This record gives sequence, C-alpha cells and structure tokens, in this order.
Amino acid sequence: MLPTSVFATNGYFTNGSSIQSNGLGGAGIAFPVDALAGYINPAGIAFVGNRVDVGLTVFNPDRSATITGNQYGADGSYSGNGVKYFLLPEAGYTHQVADDLYFGLSLTANGGMNTGYHDNPYGAFGGQGEAGVNLQQIVLTPALAYKITPTQSIGIGANIAWQRFYADGLTPFAAFSQAPGSVSNTGYSSSVGVGARVGWNGHFGDNLTLGATWASKIPGSFNGYQGLFAQSGSFDIPANFGIGAAYRVTSGLTLLADVQRILYAETHSVGNPLANLLQGHALGSSDGPGFGWRDINIYKVAASYAYSPTLTLRFGFSHAQQPIPSSQTFFNILAPGVVQNQASVGATWQTSQRGEISFYYSHAFEKTVHRSNSIPAPFGGGEADIALSENSLGFAYAWKI
Repeated sequence: MLPTSVFATNGYFTNGSSIQSNGLGGAGIAFPVDALAGYINPAGIAFVGNRVDVGLTVFNPDRSATITGNQYGADGSYSGNGVKYFLLPEAGYTHQVADDLYFGLSLTANGGMNTGYHDNPYGAFGGQGEAGVNLQQIVLTPALAYKITPTQSIGIGANIAWQRFYADGLTPFAAFSQAPGSVSNTGYSSSVGVGARVGWNGHFGDNLTLGATWASKIPGSFNGYQGLFAQSGSFDIPANFGIGAAYRVTSGLTLLADVQRILYAETHSVGNPLANLLQGHALGSSDGPGFGWRDINIYKVAASYAYSPTLTLRFGFSHAQQPIPSSQTFFNILAPGVVQNQASVGATWQTSQRGEISFYYSHAFEKTVHRSNSIPAPFGGGEADIALSENSLGFAYAWKI
C-alpha cells in the first residue's frame, strides 16, 4: 500500500521518520533507534546494528475553515474531513557491509496535504462540486555511513522522492491563471525527483552524543497543474537541516533535544504570497501566488527510559513555528498545516533475542490561525480562519539480523 498523504505537525513534514522516533516527538538526530535512522541522519545507521523494521501508522487529522464578512455570500463553517483516516506504512533495512562501512535503506512518507470539503468553501465564487487537494509523497533513502573512529561517523544518502497531486473544485481561480485548463479537476499528476542528505554523529565520553544533518531541496513538477503552482507547476520538497544532542543521565535514562529548520519560503509554489496575484502575477507564472508559507524552526525534546532489559519507554514534545501568516489563510483553506504543538508517548518490547514490537501515540493540539485582511477584494473581501488538530497511532515490528 502506498502512503496516503496527510498533514503533519511541521507544516507538511512528518514529525519523525518511524514509529520509534515518533514516540520521541520526532527527535533523533543524535539518537538513532532503528533502521529508518538514515532518513533523519544517515550517519546514525552506523550505530543501530543489522536489522529490518516495518511499521504502520493510523492518522486522523481534523481540518476546518470559517469564512466571515464576504460580500459574495461565502460566509459559513466548512469541514475539510472528506477522508478521516489515513494509513502510513514504513520500512527500513540496515547492514554492515565492511569494516566501519554500513548500508541503510528506508522508505517513508513525507507528510503532504489532504483536504476534502463536501461543502465547497469556494462555491460562492463559482466552484463546482467538492473542493480539496491531495498530495502524496514517498521518499526512498539509500544511505552509507562510515565510522571514521569507533565513536564518530559520517553519512551520505540520496532522497528519491515520488509525488503525485490532484486538486478539485478550484475552477474560480482559473480566471486568474496563465493556464486556465490546468488549475483544477485534471486528475492526478506525478513527479519524481532526487536530492541529497548528509550527516554526522559523534559520541563524546560515555554520556554525550551530538549529531547534525542537512538535506537538499528535491525538485518536483506537476504538469497537470501548470496553471495552479508557480513556475508552471513546480512543487519542490524544501531543503531542511538540523542539529541534535542526546545525554545519558543514568544507565536507563537518556534525554534528547533537536532543532530543525525547514525552508518552505524558498519553494515558490509554497512560499509565494497570495498578494502576488494582486500585483499582476498570474497563477502558474514564475512569481505566481502560492500558499505564503514562511521558513520555520522546530524544537523537540524527549526522554527514552529503559524500564527493564526488555521494555523501553519514550516520551516526546515538539513545538513548530507557525508557517502560515494570518494574511494567507484564504488559499490555505486547502492546506491548513497550522498545528504547532505535539506530545507523544511510545514503547518498545523486546519479544525475543532478535525480535521487538514498538508503538507510539501522538496528539497535535488544535490550532486556529485567525485571519487578518485575508480574502482579496476580487473575491469579495472578508476573513477566513483555518484550524487543524491530529491524532496518530502506530505499530512496528523489527528483526535483528
């Protein structure tokens, strides 16, 4: 089954790469825990052993919007929960291939966007039928790590991303596009792109581990939506980077802290503001309007506690800066990735010498972004509020080989 895209706590990036890392609130740049560690930091695969991990998360987001003061009669409350539950599979493999050289392969879903409004919030402007978008992203990361010393490793990987996208019910925006026939209701459009990820992991003494990672932008383009996204359908996955630390307080307790930055504003289709439309830049043009998202920092703290030789408990919390300005809520009815705070718990039970079962639960607390001059005059003015909350539950099994 292919990962079905949904929202994520950090704009549209997933908070963690795996069941175990999500139990830690997404932290793990300096604390690799499973075979999917290469997606966070490829240097980490040198410290997880030979193993295979497979998992599945059930994801339940709650998306909504409210429009007030609109001269065209769009006022009302709208639910974006056309689909309520999503399944996100994951898989990873790591193996030592030579002295001090390690190989890893991970398959993850990189968040995404999904909304489905049975009651079209753009209906008052001429929108027909349901409105919504669906963005699916799968990232395959083959990686190599090399131990330059017994306690220091460097890693490099390729992020191979497959994306597909559709949009329905957005025909009112065709009048503002350079390609009116490629704005809405054209079915799925797909794209494949490749980027790089590098990382470092270092142990200092018996207690402190540090890590750093960087991932390049991954190019993407949807030919079927050249009239919707800036630069004739371009939709790159943004570059991102981060640093992390893990400190072993006792033999069983380790505390973690990560800082990550995602460069949304450098991707034109995501970062360009809607105001560009009023400045003469049509949808789909080089400087065409987008979702107006800002670059954000994400702060994560976590604790991993080995309760017994066979049971490890995890706790995590993450806080993301708000990517969506209050002036950009009208277009982001389609993509209300506004949640900022998420708490999680998780555990791993070692069932045998080689097998282990893990789970996590996380809750992203409801967040509403209140509007400020958000609906342009050509659409009748007024304001749009957008809100989102999320629940996730995941399970995984691992074989140590």
